[in-house]
Amino acid sequence: MLCAAPTVLISIANAPKELRCEARRDVRVLTAGAPPAATTIERIEGELGWVITQAYGLTETSPFITICEPRPEHKGLSCAQRSVIKACQGVELLTSGELRVVDEQGNDVPRDGKTIGEILVRGNAVMKGYYKDSEATAKAMRGGWFHTGDAAVVHPDGYAEIRDRLKDVIISGGENISSVEVEGVLLRHPAVQEVAIVGLPHERWGEAPHAFVVLKVGAMATEAELIAYARDHLAHFKAPHGIKFVPEFPKTATGKVQKYLLRGKPAISKQ
Repeated sequence: MLCAAPTVLISIANAPKELRCEARRDVRVLTAGAPPAATTIERIEGELGWVITQAYGLTETSPFITICEPRPEHKGLSCAQRSVIKACQGVELLTSGELRVVDEQGNDVPRDGKTIGEILVRGNAVMKGYYKDSEATAKAMRGGWFHTGDAAVVHPDGYAEIRDRLKDVIISGGENISSVEVEGVLLRHPAVQEVAIVGLPHERWGEAPHAFVVLKVGAMATEAELIAYARDHLAHFKAPHGIKFVPEFPKTATGKVQKYLLRGKPAISKQ
């Protein structure tokens, strides 16, 4: 069994073919720390025969609160279809209490896989508060629920799927754009190893999505090519307005991309 953050799985998925061929089969993987892309899950399960399970949580929730539980009906699906489901954060763990996804008025969002709300949780695994910070505690625990700051949808099967951090949702011309959705599309391009979407100021739309991209070793791609690829697979307003090629991303110790640094960081061209 292997515990690995999505950034580790990306490295495994893009390892040289001869190394992937030598890897042992039937490894069970538990991943957490950031939303993994369906394309990464598909490559590892399809090529290595590993089985990936995602868990989700925060430090404030001790840490896990959901798991993407496999169901018998998933076995009949293709690897690509299962990977899309496995990219969801799933359902509450029995030990973690309750989870809701609510709109700005505090109402549960419909199970349509489209309406975005914030994930709220409560239960014995949730913190009592922040150390010597009553103001932050009151804000995070208002209404008796811990407000995670994660924006998510709920699918008809009850599985929650994170679409972004609330602070990272891009509002362009009044339309909400999920950076996770755009990243998932660009990761399917054969030249792309990693991608991070951030909102940058735009004179007409207020802000617009821009992509920071790490290319695979030896791969080539142009800004115009990747923008066109995104427009072919997304609503046009969701496609990046610009692409910056960088050698690597600034990340936390748990592998999360530090997007606030990307927003103010000059990129290194690799076209």
